[in-house]
Amino acid sequence: MVNTKWGIVAATGGAVSAALLRRRLSQAVRDQEPPQLPAPRYRAGSGSPLLLLHGVGGTWRAWDPVLPLVEPHHDVLAPTLLGHGGGEPLPPGVPVTLDVLVDGVEAELDRAGWGRAHIVGNSLGGWIAIELARRGRASSLVLFSPAGAWTSQRRIAAVALGIRLSVATLARYSAYADLIAGNPLLRRLLLATQVAHPERVDPQAVALTIRASAHAPAVDPLLRTLPRSYLQPLPADHDYPIRVVWAQPDRVIPFEHFGVPILERLPEAGLIHQPGIGHVPMYDEPATIAGQILEVAAGVDQPRPKTVPVDQTSSLDQTRVPAGPKGAAL
Repeated sequence: MVNTKWGIVAATGGAVSAALLRRRLSQAVRDQEPPQLPAPRYRAGSGSPLLLLHGVGGTWRAWDPVLPLVEPHHDVLAPTLLGHGGGEPLPPGVPVTLDVLVDGVEAELDRAGWGRAHIVGNSLGGWIAIELARRGRASSLVLFSPAGAWTSQRRIAAVALGIRLSVATLARYSAYADLIAGNPLLRRLLLATQVAHPERVDPQAVALTIRASAHAPAVDPLLRTLPRSYLQPLPADHDYPIRVVWAQPDRVIPFEHFGVPILERLPEAGLIHQPGIGHVPMYDEPATIAGQILEVAAGVDQPRPKTVPVDQTSSLDQTRVPAGPKGAAL
């Protein structure tokens, strides 16, 4: 009887504590100002045009750490993708596909008055960058762990499902974004697969990502169709440099399963395996990321004079990957 009595007391106390916690959380949410999402696009700086494209579920704010490092050298445009948090709305009545997102970014280029630009993309943004290059809009391409190809249909289906569930979960708890992002343990758990150094990510940036997930109607339908899409090889006679930078390791799309087939579809692409960064690398090493972008763009804008005699070119270190798809592609 005594044990039963104290069990009832403990259960009652636990229920009361849980109710008080829910009340406190609800009050904290009510006390917050209405969530603010970023503007659909960001533009600043001066110089040759530079377009920055984020990954699925994100916003242009993913590039925040890199912006002050590239703006002194370039006219920078960073849009949020269609149907993502704070971005322009999706066209009504049109199924969400990769081509629809590419059309949206190409419209941004037209609005800016740019024919071509140095295009930089991360993850899904990398795939969109490749498609823009196919349409003749690229002066150069720098791709950080770009999506678009894989060696196993089952593997990409699992990745897409995992991202869908992750974004849906964040959206469900978006009202508690600041509380979640303010907790170091929860923040580390959320970022563990995305970045190499979770402690370097601003909590406000994490909160923004959580809030944006609740305003991203493109994400779920897009991730349902992407595994049935296919990245076709770029033409071998393209007139712009391509650099692929892959995180070492990448916990979202590992190089051996996703990077190898990507390179088979990017003729003459240079490859860099970059340690110390994650799949979304901008907060990990902003100076390194900016350096990769600026180096490739400068090679186009300010080409160095050729000093190597023609008969000695064969001695140069060739870090290019030949064309020719050899596996399943997305």
